Amino acid sequence: DLATKLVGQPLVRQQVMKGVSEFLEKRNPEKPLVMSFHGSTGTGKTYVSSMLIRYLFQGGLQSPYVHQFSPIVHFPHAEQIEQYKASLKSWIQGNLTKCGRSAFLFDEMDKMHPGLIDVIIPFLGSSWVVYGTNYRKAIFIFISNAGGEQINKMTLGLRHAHKDREEISLQDLEPAISKAVFENPQSGFWKSRIINEHLIDFVVPFLPLKRHHVKQCVVSELVLQGLEVRTAVVEEVADSIPYFPEEEKLFSSTGCKTVASRISFFF
Repeated sequence: DLATKLVGQPLVRQQVMKGVSEFLEKRNPEKPLVMSFHGSTGTGKTYVSSMLIRYLFQGGLQSPYVHQFSPIVHFPHAEQIEQYKASLKSWIQGNLTKCGRSAFLFDEMDKMHPGLIDVIIPFLGSSWVVYGTNYRKAIFIFISNAGGEQINKMTLGLRHAHKDREEISLQDLEPAISKAVFENPQSGFWKSRIINEHLIDFVVPFLPLKRHHVKQCVVSELVLQGLEVRTAVVEEVADSIPYFPEEEKLFSSTGCKTVASRISFFF
């Protein structure tokens, strides 16, 4: 599915497949699997995390062993951060005691209160075995728009340097992403020890999508909705989406996020 349904993200396929397959092959992993997804809106971060969970857990996101956190829903008030820290630590410890092979998804990390996420550091390292439970089998996924602007700028810059989008390597992007999330006071990872202590195993960059990627998304969405795939509709939907930079219109400003809603205008 990563190969056939995920559009335009070769680095994501490479990193996620490597990380998950190597982790699951280990009977006794040295530490939990910790991945951080970065990129602008509509590039596939939530889609990939949902796909991953669907295959690893019966019931997917509805599994009792999968736990999602949103800063807006679960941690809305900055003045209650100490209470949130205690609750989050207790929640993770309690659920890992029930099932060491649990998954924790932290959405919109760029909106998380700085300092809050560091409370889970003890669960991310190699030494956390408590009450006879091996917490090293857990999976943690952080999802963030932070770093998206830097990824877009670097992709555009490399394009102008005649380096094709598909030639971009993780080494091209990872330093800029780490700098963006670690040094941004609005980021949930601001000056975080999670970054400082290198507890994230895989930083996964989601590249901006080109027009032909958007057209692929339109076709997939038409098929999903049971609608006729008409070339004229595919072209019109792709044309209706904003692209950047203004003068060249190389990459979709919203990825594939608005494709489904735009299709409804044509049927």
